[in-house]
Amino acid sequence: MDGNALLAPVFPTSVAAPRLRAPDSDGIVAAIAEAGCAILCDAAPLRSIADVIAQLAPWFERTPTGEGLFFGRGTKRFGGVFAKSPATVDLALAPTILEAAERILLGDPQAPRADKIQIHLTQAIEIAPGEPSQLLHRDDDMFPFEKPFEVMLNVMWPLDPFTPINGATRLGPGSQNWKRELVVLCDDGIVDAVAEPGDAIVWVGSLVHGGGANKSDRPRRGLVISYSLAWLAQAEKLTLSLPPDVVRKLPERLQRLVGYQVHCPNLGWVEGRDPKDWLDGKIESVAAAADNLTPTQSAMLHAVMAHLGRIE
Repeated sequence: MDGNALLAPVFPTSVAAPRLRAPDSDGIVAAIAEAGCAILCDAAPLRSIADVIAQLAPWFERTPTGEGLFFGRGTKRFGGVFAKSPATVDLALAPTILEAAERILLGDPQAPRADKIQIHLTQAIEIAPGEPSQLLHRDDDMFPFEKPFEVMLNVMWPLDPFTPINGATRLGPGSQNWKRELVVLCDDGIVDAVAEPGDAIVWVGSLVHGGGANKSDRPRRGLVISYSLAWLAQAEKLTLSLPPDVVRKLPERLQRLVGYQVHCPNLGWVEGRDPKDWLDGKIESVAAAADNLTPTQSAMLHAVMAHLGRIE
């Protein structure tokens, strides 16, 4: 295929972005299966969003704009949000969204694609007036292998009203099924994710999307928290962007999601141990290595040891 074909406009058959009010995880999973995205209305209390807005405001003020065309020369971005805004913790652990993320990414409980999920990225984003729309893209393209299933789920929490004028996130509902080799250069099939603070915009890593153009006279702010399969590298090295002393004060579930966990059998350990042991001060520079086998590996090991008469 020649380069011109790769850049040809795409005219896909689109579906609407579902708008769900007070959904359970079944509703979110079903919407994602159909459209690859959804807008969850009233997903968080406004008081929680107000706290996030207030706590992140000084960080937006001190953050410089980007240096490249893709991330935007009129766009500010920063991570490590759990260290900058304690109120973001409740958004990351929103029970229904987290349950849906696990179901979407892990798949069949009888044959899951991973032991567990992790937080892939935290990023606060401010699009300044005059910033053009971002190149439409798929986030999971960062992983250089064919993906027969979803490996990422993004959640955007609007900190300002998202409108077609001020740079609302642009989504291609159903685009998780579009041909990957084509680059979208037109707006056919692309919709603006119109949403309010307290709503959550959810989309899978294979969905075509991008930041919108801000044609208003005010910045547009939002917060992305992404989840991925725990055997993948995180886009944000959260064990570096979050000081250990900050992580020790987080709920244990979030400690593990940011990286203090082992994906069986031995991804992410410290001295052969669960990194949570290091975080809790249970091990230092050396430690006794612990088995962290998958159920299949454990059963195989016990069967072999029993055959050899070596079961204690």
